[in-house]
Amino acid sequence: MRRLKPFDYFEPPTVSEAIQALVEHGSAAYPLAGGTDLLVRRKRGDLSAKAFVNLKRIAGLDTINQQAEGLRIGALASISGLEHSAAIRASHPVLAEASGTLGSPSIRNLGTIGGNIGRASPASDIAPALIVLGGRVIAEGPQGKKEYEVGQFFRGPGKTVLLPGEVITSFFLAPMEKDSGAAYERLGRREGMECALVGVAAMLALSADGNEVRQARIALAAVGPVPLRASKAETVLLSGTLNRARLQEAARAAADDALPIDDMRASAAYRKEMVCVLTLRALQKALQRIPNASGAVRGN
Repeated sequence: MRRLKPFDYFEPPTVSEAIQALVEHGSAAYPLAGGTDLLVRRKRGDLSAKAFVNLKRIAGLDTINQQAEGLRIGALASISGLEHSAAIRASHPVLAEASGTLGSPSIRNLGTIGGNIGRASPASDIAPALIVLGGRVIAEGPQGKKEYEVGQFFRGPGKTVLLPGEVITSFFLAPMEKDSGAAYERLGRREGMECALVGVAAMLALSADGNEVRQARIALAAVGPVPLRASKAETVLLSGTLNRARLQEAARAAADDALPIDDMRASAAYRKEMVCVLTLRALQKALQRIPNASGAVRGN
């Protein structure tokens, strides 16, 4: 069995001290949140970290606050906290829904939203939900506080736009628009126990009469180098009267937007087919959550 090599370990009590520790140790230092993935990768030899900066001792980074301008979620809020939060279930239920699909209960108890997004896994269940909600990442670093759109946050597998020394501190979600709904669908080989083979989040906002889509966001996981928007599918949804044929066309367009690869878990062709299936399901479920959606469409 491979042993975990020695490393330096820090538990700063403030964000500023965490930033200082990361800057001092450069590229060899990594922030530690839930630790469900980072330490495993280090032991396996996939990570060359020589220092870990544990953020768990920093007060206030695990809170979930509903404010007038929107929902603020601390970076250290646990995945299970997102899943069971009354505030999130009331204001942004798709995030609670996606959180409940991630891993096992023990993983959800340990894992954090900041760690999940900072990991930049293409198969993240949380990222698609945040993307369709128009979520923003708030980070602090040597140059001060910055905000990034979640949809523009990823640069590749395991890579983000964060600069050296920057730490994710929170996330912000504006209130969902009136007459809108969102849903998440995912496929895995074992229910809830491994990363998704395919994940699809969809958000729709309808016109006052419920016959047209005035805003659409679809985000895909595990079918590209990063969680990505299905822009072709969104264009289809915005191009005319909402009906079942349009939903089916959008689902097929989402499959065209996907960029999967063949690997040991599934073929690219299978993943594309499942993007089509799951996109249709997510769209239908999102419509079911909108009070003024056309009955004919919601019923399919």
